[in-house]
Amino acid sequence: MDSPQPGSLPPSLLALYPALSSLPADQLADLGQKMTQRDLPAGTKLFSERQDCLGFPLILAGTIKVVKSTAGGREMLLYRVEPGGSCIISSSCLLGHTPYSARGIAETPLSLLLLPIAAFEKLLAENGRFRDFVFHLFAERIAELMQLVEEVAFHRLDQRLAKLLVARGESIQVTHQALAEELGSVREMVSRLLKGFAVQGLVRLGREQITVIDASGLQQLADSPR
Repeated sequence: MDSPQPGSLPPSLLALYPALSSLPADQLADLGQKMTQRDLPAGTKLFSERQDCLGFPLILAGTIKVVKSTAGGREMLLYRVEPGGSCIISSSCLLGHTPYSARGIAETPLSLLLLPIAAFEKLLAENGRFRDFVFHLFAERIAELMQLVEEVAFHRLDQRLAKLLVARGESIQVTHQALAEELGSVREMVSRLLKGFAVQGLVRLGREQITVIDASGLQQLADSPR
């Protein structure tokens, strides 16, 4: 995708982020001068822990995954940011003037606009719709993270894995490492559980491929008493 010329904004921006549509034409043109479109391949690291925040990302296409790492090298997927969404790690860094506390990686080919810090602060202070957008998504994301904490603290790993597989559908193209990161576990443990699921006839395993054979059986496992 070609980057827009200075002073122009991609037509999809206002559709994805309608909070910006209330801005006068001259302010939109000014944003077009200040923002730069970046088109990045999958796997690109967008930010890392203890790095200073450079701006507020507006996602046009693709997905960012935000990951927290431990000192021992384990990782957990905190959340994903899709087009029209907000990265609350970026928001909190900008609001609190603190560095990033997690890593952001392009999960798929990615196209985004980076809203500079000064422009973000100005919009937050002067535009009620944009401010409501930022804090509404803040609330939604915090609720998701609280659910994640509950699952990690109170549910067995096999239950959480079964729930994740049911949510992904019948045919799942994924590595065991990616599943482990999403569950905050290690690949060896996830692989062991998947092999157990296969023995029980719940799934069929292939190379970076999992086929759900018995979705109801997986759901029963996910819902079983702790």
